[in-house]
Amino acid sequence: MSEIEKLLTLDEAAEVLGTTGRFPRRLVAERRIRFVKVGKYVRIPESAIDEFVAAGTVDVVTRQKGRWAS
Repeated sequence: MSEIEKLLTLDEAAEVLGTTGRFPRRLVAERRIRFVKVGKYVRIPESAIDEFVAAGTVDVVTRQKGRWAS
């Protein structure tokens, strides 16, 4: 039997993201993050938080000899 991924409440997701509870609610409403409906409840898989953060991560750019390089 496969293991089920942990599903976070919107308030738990907000705590992981370091935001208010309103932010993950907005992400769900705008369909900007994966979520699961469990009856009337909305849950966010832990991996969806990781994906959201990875998608918004900006890599460092270094500057060499007066020019920008990646």
